[in-house]
Amino acid sequence: MTGYFTKDDVFTTFNEPSWQRVVFSEFESTLTSKSRPFPCVFGVSGLKAGHVRYAFPDPMTPEALAPILADYLENARSFGTMTSLVVFGRPGPVTPMEDYRDRFWSLLAGLEAIDGKARPAEICPELDSPSWEFCFNGEPIFVVCNSPAHVLRQSRRSTSFMITLQPRWVFEGITDSEDPAVLRSLRIVRERLEKFDAIDTSPYLGAYGDVENREFQQYFLEDTNEAPKCPFHHMPRPDAAVHPSSKGKVA
Repeated sequence: MTGYFTKDDVFTTFNEPSWQRVVFSEFESTLTSKSRPFPCVFGVSGLKAGHVRYAFPDPMTPEALAPILADYLENARSFGTMTSLVVFGRPGPVTPMEDYRDRFWSLLAGLEAIDGKARPAEICPELDSPSWEFCFNGEPIFVVCNSPAHVLRQSRRSTSFMITLQPRWVFEGITDSEDPAVLRSLRIVRERLEKFDAIDTSPYLGAYGDVENREFQQYFLEDTNEAPKCPFHHMPRPDAAVHPSSKGKVA
């Protein structure tokens, strides 16, 4: 048992009243809406092509997610070029934005703390670097968090705490492409984002490796365009059994 599912698996595994079906159905309807096109055309294409996988660990803890993520990463290339792992938490009462932000970063810190493989040498372990990226099982991964607390930034809203993990190799040939079709798609993403959200596009969205870009700032975008808060000086290394709460938070 891998712990993650295809779209068809979700419908055959979980009954319609289940929370898993509820959160998945909302996610799918958001991404496939024709009246209100979702900004990320690449994510929509991945969903429609069946490249995306879905997980519902309950509770969503580092210990529960780690084996699911490790198995996914080992097989991700066979799922398709637009793959991602979308992880849903059980819905509950809506809490303040900072609660979801702290939960998100604690989850990533916990995953790195129990990771059995070192991050690639070329991926800087310090957050304040253009070459930092979250890593697990030896793979750099771009991560996005959605939550019920997001109101103005609808592109980051979901019924429950939700994270999307995309292997860095998914972006090869996209963010560094000069192909007119790819550039047109990137333009469409920006145009749709401006219409989809009730707030200006975040100035912290950037391209990995650009000298001014910091990946962590894009992972959790709040309902303001103020500078995202740096959660920790750096994530715990695999050999450092340090709980996230012991790391020094900074503004």
